Amino acid sequence: MRGADGFNESLFSTIRLEEFVPADHPLRPIRQWLNESLAKMDAKFSAMYQPRDRGGRPSIAPEKLVRAMVLQVLYSIRSERQLVEQINYNLLFRWFVGLAIEDAVWNHSVFSKNRDALLEQDLATELFNATVNMAQERGYLSGDHFSVDGTIIQAWASHKSLRRKDGSDDGQPPENWHGHKRSNDTHESRTDPDARLYRKGEAAPAQLSYLGHVLSDNRHGLVVNARASQSVGTTERAEAEMMLADVASKGKRITVGADKGYDTKGFVSACRAMKVTPHVAQNTARPGGSAIDTRTTRHPGYEISQTKRKRIEQCFGWAKAIGPMRQVMVRGLHKVDQCLVLTMASYNLLRMRNLQQAVT
Repeated sequence: MRGADGFNESLFSTIRLEEFVPADHPLRPIRQWLNESLAKMDAKFSAMYQPRDRGGRPSIAPEKLVRAMVLQVLYSIRSERQLVEQINYNLLFRWFVGLAIEDAVWNHSVFSKNRDALLEQDLATELFNATVNMAQERGYLSGDHFSVDGTIIQAWASHKSLRRKDGSDDGQPPENWHGHKRSNDTHESRTDPDARLYRKGEAAPAQLSYLGHVLSDNRHGLVVNARASQSVGTTERAEAEMMLADVASKGKRITVGADKGYDTKGFVSACRAMKVTPHVAQNTARPGGSAIDTRTTRHPGYEISQTKRKRIEQCFGWAKAIGPMRQVMVRGLHKVDQCLVLTMASYNLLRMRNLQQAVT
């Protein structure tokens, strides 16, 4: 018998939002781990909001803000306006964020202001460190073998925003720059002053950009350190040395795999001074030859590191294809850094969920 095409909505409903989400949904373990990390950050939240607790309207709960920010990364939601819209009608998103069916969703501009306030307090770094500690407790990290690499992050600024620092071109149209030589020494972006002109190779165009740096563990490819910097000179190797110094402080000898861009005498010497064995790919075309000789390449561990280091490209690919790091939609070095760290924290949560599923 054909069913009737009717719609009779009940005045009251006894179905809980939890019942709409399948028991094996991939967001369930991610939400559980995220809640565990947020519980450890309760003192941080209290310290952040205590100076502002002088009456007025209550702000958005920081826990809900963080869940919404992670959700935006995981589902490639391009803007806060679209994120708030989807939370309004998507029951899965409401459940993940922690909103009941009858709860009103925030205005997108209010969400953006509250998000920026959290990023200014390095909240993303706290969350990232919590995910690394969680991976360590579950035995997903080796703690002895790492890989390091960097990538270009296109800035949220166009070539038209580049103007001379001395102001000599203030009266000229912004698009009238063809035929004029521009460099970071003479020009600066009016939209994002922290962004710098940078290109990966001679054939690549120069773009306003930042550099993202990642240190990953070789056991399962989880990220253990991430930071952004201005795209200037040898910043890539300098940031790698600082990240390695954090993991080498325990005194035990570790290894690090890297591509040919790190095959310099300065970087190799700095690694060995920190008791880090540099398993760097040899760049025989470099003037003076490679800084790595057969004393390093003859060991089986060198070949293993060269194979494992390619996993670091997976986190970069995910961060740009799924996450927001192909062209970051925030301005300023600090916000770009926190956006990168939040993206890598989300990547770690997703990666741990996949590892847990593989075991079970």
